[in-house]
Amino acid sequence: MAKINSNYLKLAAGYLFPEIARRVNAFTSENPDAAAKLIRCGIGDVTEPLPESVRGAMHAAIDEMGTPEGFHGYGPEQGYGFLREAIAKNIYNDRGINISDDEIFVSDGSKCDSANILDIFGEGNTIAVTDPVYPVYVDTNVMVGNTGDAGNNGGYEGLVYLECNATNGFVPAIPSFPVDIIYLCYPNNPTGTVATRDELTAWVTYAKKHGSVILYDAAYSAFIQGENIPKSIYEIEGARECAIEFRSFSKDGGFTGTRCAYTVVPKDLMGKTDDGKDQSLHSLWARRQSTKFNGVSYVVQRGAEALFSDQGKAEVSKLISGYMENAKLLTDACTALGLDVFGGKDAPYVWVRCPEGVSSWEMFDKMLNEAQVVITPGSGFGAAGEGYFRISAFNSKEKVEDVCKRIAALA
Repeated sequence: MAKINSNYLKLAAGYLFPEIARRVNAFTSENPDAAAKLIRCGIGDVTEPLPESVRGAMHAAIDEMGTPEGFHGYGPEQGYGFLREAIAKNIYNDRGINISDDEIFVSDGSKCDSANILDIFGEGNTIAVTDPVYPVYVDTNVMVGNTGDAGNNGGYEGLVYLECNATNGFVPAIPSFPVDIIYLCYPNNPTGTVATRDELTAWVTYAKKHGSVILYDAAYSAFIQGENIPKSIYEIEGARECAIEFRSFSKDGGFTGTRCAYTVVPKDLMGKTDDGKDQSLHSLWARRQSTKFNGVSYVVQRGAEALFSDQGKAEVSKLISGYMENAKLLTDACTALGLDVFGGKDAPYVWVRCPEGVSSWEMFDKMLNEAQVVITPGSGFGAAGEGYFRISAFNSKEKVEDVCKRIAALA
């Protein structure tokens, strides 16, 4: 009889977004007339079409693949040189950040990479996550056996939870003891808040002091509006020696259904072997990708490259501006209702405190049943998320304006 990975049995409940889908499906089955009015502001999926520059590049790549001389079979697992070079130049080098193209690994999603990165780390690491937290960070550590069982509040034994709240601006305090791996996400999912240069500098200082590795999710960095807010952890001196950065084309380029992202693993970054020797994490990740990943398709990578053209940059800017205008509309609507609102200024997520005495899932049900709007309950992101809910700005302006009217009608 084949044995299973029993760590999966520790997972306390279904993944947050499938649970939302289950509740929405139940509602629409019971209320078929209301189904047509439903507006989804829960999952962070983009709604606008792929930019014209991307479509044109992908059409050209398809035509190229239809010729003997232009056909591409298996590509490099780390990504084609043309895309890695474009990323290094436009995202890092042009901003004065020292990242080389061979430190960039193209993939099919930062969600996948933030999970798969655990392959190169051993047993016995102390893992710290923020609370509230993107559920993938927690669940994947459960799956590989880095935790104990879940407690009554949904937290897992063996993880260090760093509480984020309104008092600390949703940037957690630095631990007073060493941890080995730290998950940070800024602009933050779910709270939509950002970390300042001083706050990130404190984390890098801590990581270098204790030999920690920061897993830095910068998937929403393109949405940062503030001039002094770092868009990459590598803007902080010393971060090359302690941080891995995950980035994506999903949100700013509309690639959620097209799938293309990248992870940066600097060559300066070291881990420890069992006998205490330094070991390059860059070489381990390269080996992992070569073994377990066949690369992103040539056509998709040509589409991603087009985002760095002058036309592509203009189209991305327009997409971001539209989503951020939506975030302001949602922020204003919730504020007018007398609710405390966070985020929405440097990220496409608005994080809202529930009315007094209303739980996260109760607020979810209220919005679904009374306004036919799907939001995300804060408790799905961890114990510290209870009492909040998240609204995604990824939608058309017309639908967001409709959502704002429905929010106003709840008063």
